[in-house]
Amino acid sequence: MSGFSGRGAGLWTKVGTRFLPFADAATPELPLSRLLRLSLFQVSTGIAVVLLNGTLNRVMIVELGVATWLVSLMVSLPLIFAPLRALVGFRSDHHRSVLGWKRVPYIWFGTLMQFGGLAIMPFALLLLSGDTTGPAWIGHVGAALAFLLVGAGLHTAQTAGLALATDLATDETRPRIVAFLYVMLLVGMVASGLVFGELLDTFSQLRLIQVIQGAAILTMGLNLVALWKQEARDPSRTRRDEPRPSFRESWRTFLDEGRSARLLVVVALGTAGCNMQDILLEPFGAAAFGMSVGQTTALTALLAGGTLAGFGFSAARLGRGGDPYRLAALGALAVILAMAMVIMAPALASVTLFRAATAIVGFGTGLFMVGTMIAAMALARTQGSGLALGAWGAVQATAVGTGIAVGGFISDVVGAAAASGALGEALADRTVGFSFVYHLEILLLFATLVALGPLVRPTRGVKKAPPRFGLDDVPA
Repeated sequence: MSGFSGRGAGLWTKVGTRFLPFADAATPELPLSRLLRLSLFQVSTGIAVVLLNGTLNRVMIVELGVATWLVSLMVSLPLIFAPLRALVGFRSDHHRSVLGWKRVPYIWFGTLMQFGGLAIMPFALLLLSGDTTGPAWIGHVGAALAFLLVGAGLHTAQTAGLALATDLATDETRPRIVAFLYVMLLVGMVASGLVFGELLDTFSQLRLIQVIQGAAILTMGLNLVALWKQEARDPSRTRRDEPRPSFRESWRTFLDEGRSARLLVVVALGTAGCNMQDILLEPFGAAAFGMSVGQTTALTALLAGGTLAGFGFSAARLGRGGDPYRLAALGALAVILAMAMVIMAPALASVTLFRAATAIVGFGTGLFMVGTMIAAMALARTQGSGLALGAWGAVQATAVGTGIAVGGFISDVVGAAAASGALGEALADRTVGFSFVYHLEILLLFATLVALGPLVRPTRGVKKAPPRFGLDDVPA
């Protein structure tokens, strides 16, 4: 009986390790409990992202009556800080401190900036809405400062936090740990979206102040717990006389490595090409096929399902020793095919084709995300982890924001020109603006494939170990 129990316990241990997400990312030096605690800084980042891009976007326009153009400007302000993530990562690589910490100061001051921005934000928004007897410019300045502080804080804390996680991980577990942190970002976004929606269901200005300042306190609490006893103090690494290269020097060395610069170009072009349609598919479905709100909302589920399928395919492909660069190229090709299907769907009057194309967009984006993420993790091994991850995050965040903004602008401009007849009778259709953006995405993704070409060439005389990626390595 005792033998049977022992075999059962052994079997259960194997099953638990296999099916518990990210259980194999833990190591004796970084157990799962400590990893979960570290991931809380990503949860706080997810809270800030949802608050800025979702909840406040709607509240400012509908409940507070702020002009749409002004809301768009305010929400885009945090992106100004995104290109500086590489500098933040570099500074955390070479930070000088008598306390012996490299990453902790940047996570801490990033947290303080997030807290400060969220603390003053509700009052700035009330002034911005015109609910004041004072000059209107005070509301504009206050809101801009609040959004800038939150954006700078979340980019600083996230960059240093990811670099700290990379430092704590082993070479084998590093991709899975960083991927786990991005999954926790998604968890924070989903949970906070549901909570904010419930709390603000009955809107009042007092409730808005309570929700935003509650988010500020929660951000501070989560990041304090995440930081507690994570980075060991080692004054020998951060002493004042330690030589520190200039950022320009390190950046030049980083780019001279060969693959680094080309990978960043690939990430920029491919990310923009995969995300320009992000806010366009649902209105396109309504304009081209007369789909209802419920039907267009279901497209989001198709997109997510396609992305999960892409992760599954990536697991099988990389598990057999596949090249992450080839996987990224396959993802770009899949999105090209999907965009061609989207363009043809109205001419064929096929909603089914449009829905299938939406799922394929998610599938290809999943492949591209996985391939470039694994490649970026390799850069973190050969370069400073802060600089490598900061550069990757800067390019990716900037490309997503720029791609979505440019896609929406071009769609509006070209669509208005087409509807007015300026492009000729044959193109006098309101969907022409959407179609133009889809063609532009195809062009960007072909450029991505051109940039990817030299990266997939095998290195002569060097035998590379096959990369590992499983379903427990899912990035956000």
